[in-house]
Amino acid sequence: MRRADRLFQIIQILRRSSRSVTGAEIATELEVSSRTIYRDMADLIGQRVPIRGETGFGYVLDDTFDMPPLMLTPDEIEAAVLGAQWVAGRGDPVLAGAARDLIAKITSVLPERLRPIIAHPSIGTGPPSSNAPPDGIDIARTRAWIRAGRKIRIAYRDLYGAGSERVIWPVILGYFENARTLAAWCELKQDFRHFRTDRVTSAEFLDEGHGCSPGELRHRWKRQMEEKHRAPSPP
Repeated sequence: MRRADRLFQIIQILRRSSRSVTGAEIATELEVSSRTIYRDMADLIGQRVPIRGETGFGYVLDDTFDMPPLMLTPDEIEAAVLGAQWVAGRGDPVLAGAARDLIAKITSVLPERLRPIIAHPSIGTGPPSSNAPPDGIDIARTRAWIRAGRKIRIAYRDLYGAGSERVIWPVILGYFENARTLAAWCELKQDFRHFRTDRVTSAEFLDEGHGCSPGELRHRWKRQMEEKHRAPSPP
């Protein structure tokens, strides 16, 4: 790896991390020595890249740092195209259209030498399943309600056909090969539940907010999922 590429990758590693990153961790990912990383860090700081930290304690990139968002490597371009291809074939109609627009936008701003990576990709997704059942809820609107922190009233039929009505606080949509799942806080059960979107028989999008920020609600849901996964299996 060229030194200029390595410096760029160091910045990328710091940008994507929500915590401090040690020189040893960066060295392991880039397959170089820790001494090399320490020299690179000194050079980046000398070039006024706002990196805070020191040897042994880890490094953090200041939030104020800005760099052109489309200085993409070939691997990053292929990752974006692969993800967009999957969403275009399996997302709801609004999200699928956005994925196709994303590919077009990336193509329009890439240097000419990098455009063949999109025009003739070395990777691809398989065809979407033809057996996926239709959603019983407006997925695009559900995503908007997640971002706005609003409640949804749904009528739902479980695996055995039993019906119920619930008011939920939508948390996150899961896109799987043959179905979509909505994770939500259920006021009826006073707990987080997961609902297959094809089993929703009706939905009313309420103007009422649930009073919890989307980030905090997602954090609570994620913490509960992690606790369940850590719980010992019954004998």
